[in-house]
Amino acid sequence: LSFRTLKGAKFINIYRYFTDKEVWPRGYPLTYILSDEKAESVHMESQVKLWQFLADEDPDVDAIYRLTNNTPIYFKDSGPIVLDRGTVCPINSQNTIFYKQLFPLLYLPAFVTFRFTDILRGLIAQPLLWDHGYRLGFGGVTVIQRRNPHDYLKDFESEVPVYLYSEKVVDATREALTNTAINDLGEQLKLCYKALFD
Repeated sequence: LSFRTLKGAKFINIYRYFTDKEVWPRGYPLTYILSDEKAESVHMESQVKLWQFLADEDPDVDAIYRLTNNTPIYFKDSGPIVLDRGTVCPINSQNTIFYKQLFPLLYLPAFVTFRFTDILRGLIAQPLLWDHGYRLGFGGVTVIQRRNPHDYLKDFESEVPVYLYSEKVVDATREALTNTAINDLGEQLKLCYKALFD
């Protein structure tokens, strides 16, 4: 299928394509929040095997947003958007669809903080998608989220690795995949985690 596709930027704040509010997804590198990295928007054919849909009212944002703003967010319908090879946006475990071919990527690492585990999974998944010819897509709002009460400072503490390592995770994963002839998704996943552990 042909989708509107973003390409040519390392990290994309996908929320910017669905709202004019200053908001970003949890896991988005802090160094990019004020930057204006532009992506080229083209229509191209893609096999999208991982979809992240949006949530209105209280989407998945980080503790910094919640501690400094925390206004409800309502996204506009912009149609589906796909990220091309080399362009990353963090995804979480909420309102996300993995096609069967990608079931090994459902693994959630238990050796990192709770607020990092699904972000880490999504950051590792994207270079693996590219390696198999698949892409990540973002769809519009399909749910309203009313979040249970959280201690935002505790969330912040749990998110520190997110702020420090998101970009490094993508770089290390890409490097690990560049230096291997392994083509099995599950084995590649193990290789990526080993590289991060090392």
